[in-house]
Amino acid sequence: KCSMVASIERFISARRGGATQDRAGVEIVTASDVVTMLDHPGHAFRAKPDSSLRVAVQRVADGAGDAVVSAGNSGAMLAASLFLLGRIARVERPAIATVLPTPSGPLVLCDAGANVEPKPAQLAQFGVLGAAYDRVVHGRARPRLGLLSNGAEPGKGTELTRQAHALLAAANGPFEFVGYVEGSYLFRGVVDVIATDGFTGNVVLKTCEGIAEGLFGLVKQELEKTPMARLGGALAAPALRGLAKRIDYSEIGGALLAGVARPAVIAHGRSDANAI
Repeated sequence: KCSMVASIERFISARRGGATQDRAGVEIVTASDVVTMLDHPGHAFRAKPDSSLRVAVQRVADGAGDAVVSAGNSGAMLAASLFLLGRIARVERPAIATVLPTPSGPLVLCDAGANVEPKPAQLAQFGVLGAAYDRVVHGRARPRLGLLSNGAEPGKGTELTRQAHALLAAANGPFEFVGYVEGSYLFRGVVDVIATDGFTGNVVLKTCEGIAEGLFGLVKQELEKTPMARLGGALAAPALRGLAKRIDYSEIGGALLAGVARPAVIAHGRSDANAI
């Protein structure tokens, strides 16, 4: 532990020009266990009580911190937050609320990976949690809430989505439920919040990231084909940089674990310094 602390202190010192005496309020807390991406969430919580992930969550639970951020095993982060921080009243399962950029403004996606096989009531709650997040963070008084499905007709979807649809349609909350929404409409400005199960939500999120990276790769190829294209690329460079920043995952930083009693943020596994 002493060598670990010394290594961290040397890193901080190097980043601050050798000012070892001033860590600007940074407190180093040692943790001897490591949770890997392959660890089962429940096993990691029980068998590795001194992991950096669990120690960080415990600090917030004990009041030694106001919020916790982790780019580690998201399932383990969910388990630790659920057991140590507790749930908000009447929330059955916390969910990951992430934000996708669209031409008409931010779109809240909930759940983005915490609950692979939720019950209908839990899926409906993901929509309620996402709408609450949108009201607080984006200031939209009555967010338009949709339920992700394979078609807009009421009979579409699965037994899970049909039951969740009925619950949301009967709900009287501070949001406007617009019904089923197809994936192709997510970026067309028809909804502010989209509810889905964690498996589908995570696939949507990762697919959007891949499309964004692939699309920029294709644009770059086209702009390098001819001298005229390169000239156009030079003129469009400021706009392209602005677009790249808007769709860069590191500009969002992380996703809130909505439904737990204290702020917990799950960051991307490949987060860079800017994302953190």
